[in-house]
Amino acid sequence: VQLQASGGGLVQPGGSLRLSCQASGFRHGYKGIAWFRQAPGREREGVACIETSDGRTFYTDSVKGRFAVSRDDAKDTVYLHMTSLLPEDTARYYCATDKYPFHCVVVVNSAGEGLDLWGQGTQVTVSS
Repeated sequence: VQLQASGGGLVQPGGSLRLSCQASGFRHGYKGIAWFRQAPGREREGVACIETSDGRTFYTDSVKGRFAVSRDDAKDTVYLHMTSLLPEDTARYYCATDKYPFHCVVVVNSAGEGLDLWGQGTQVTVSS
């Protein structure tokens, strides 16, 4: 069972990036995927979350209207589409899930303490 995050990089303010989180080894599918980020010297924070049961998405306030999470079930991949990027979006981004069902509305407003499976993260740097 594994999550593989990718797609990070260096982008100018106002630019866009698409992060990918590929899930593998889930015999019965994954319950949902949440995205978190952590900047140096700051606590990890929830960014976005998608529930696989009905596709509902949830976002932290600072990214609403700029980020969108989607999934491609055929590829077992969840995407985080980031637009209008700001320097304060600079962080290492992680995707995470759990073997038990969870509520995105709770997870997206947390640091992900209750989730037990994490990808390795991908660095996003927004700078001119």
